[in-house]
Amino acid sequence: MDQHAPPQRMGRLAAAAVFATTLEWFDFLIYATAAALVFGHLFFPSVSPVAGTLASFATFAVGFVARPLGGIIAGHIGDRLGRKPPLVGAMLIMGLATFAIGVLPGYDVIGSWAPTLLVVARLVQGIGVGAQWGGAALLLTEHAPIERRGFYGSLVQTGAIFGAVSGNVFFLVLTAVLTEDQFLAWGWRVPFLSGLVLVVIGAYIQLRIEDTPVFRELRERSSASRQEAGLRKAPLVEAVRRYWREILQAAGAFFVVNATFYILISGMLDYATKTVGMSRTAILWCVMAAGLTQVVTMPLFGALTDRMGSRKRLYLTGTVLMALFAFPMFWLVDTGSVPLVFLALLIGFTIHATMYGPQATLYAEMFPADVRYSGASLGYQFASVFAGGLAPFVMTALLAATGASWSVAVYIIACAALTFVAVATIKERFRRDLYETSAALATGT
Repeated sequence: MDQHAPPQRMGRLAAAAVFATTLEWFDFLIYATAAALVFGHLFFPSVSPVAGTLASFATFAVGFVARPLGGIIAGHIGDRLGRKPPLVGAMLIMGLATFAIGVLPGYDVIGSWAPTLLVVARLVQGIGVGAQWGGAALLLTEHAPIERRGFYGSLVQTGAIFGAVSGNVFFLVLTAVLTEDQFLAWGWRVPFLSGLVLVVIGAYIQLRIEDTPVFRELRERSSASRQEAGLRKAPLVEAVRRYWREILQAAGAFFVVNATFYILISGMLDYATKTVGMSRTAILWCVMAAGLTQVVTMPLFGALTDRMGSRKRLYLTGTVLMALFAFPMFWLVDTGSVPLVFLALLIGFTIHATMYGPQATLYAEMFPADVRYSGASLGYQFASVFAGGLAPFVMTALLAATGASWSVAVYIIACAALTFVAVATIKERFRRDLYETSAALATGT
């Protein structure tokens, strides 16, 4: 069954999904930059610089702890009420939480309430981003023509890159035009105040974007009293009971992808400025420019899987390449040379794109329609807790303990090994019929 949207409508859907995802990740990821550059000083001033950085990265990780909760809530709603409602709700709560961080007083004003409220706001951000990804990914993959599913699924992933680069640009401009005192006093708050824009975008999607044909078909089946082939009363329970292996595989597949992403966009900022001795401006430029290439490479690799006849094969290739490049990447960064640091980040981001580009489509094809939002979201968000959320913290702790970058390279290799095993065991369903339900699979119909 193939009721995909026509090209013109797919273009509008893609633009809306990418823009919404960009703003969502902009709000979530500016926290990573602020954690590396500002939060240790403003919210944890009574501890040493290293301890302050660790504390700020710990609050950064708190957002990832909340992401599975967002995925669980959104998965249930998305499989019961539609792909669109949790996507809109995620944008609303993310925008409000980000704005709250932007107006939050520092430790010198309200004392211990400052880090406490910062953690609360970060938890809400985590719920928001945990709920958002599945909705945006399925909005495109379930609308897309089957022969271009890998390409359209990869567009959702570019939102994280646009968001990260936009955040770096914002901070780059602020650090260029403001003095150090101005930046610490109020300049860092400006990007967070933009969170209210998400409220407007959420309203637009709610009013103008139609839910996916896959969900509409599920709803029609249920309305026709064929509950076993339509909507599930407890999709989360069904997903965990029948597809726990696929959920674990999806989580493992995301491990090195998520860990290296946050090492590249956040951990490297702290490492390059404090250990290597690069200027804040130089490393921000390197991260921004290298990361921006992914808006080209991810759709390229997503489209490549449509032609290769496999998402899994390219994913495994990227996993091996990331492990092989872990040590050379730090050797290049340790030179402190801007061209060599840029080269290291460019290669790292390109390898990362070979996995992150086809990931949304791979996940969509792993689960049947009636539990797809729950299954894909659980795998994606649970991995984010232990991979991305802890990566900058683990990197800082390893560097503090060993005093050398080799320890972080070993950490990347370990993550890559876990991911390789997870992806290798996935039973790939290339160009799966996305209308297929778990009931149909069970009965063989």
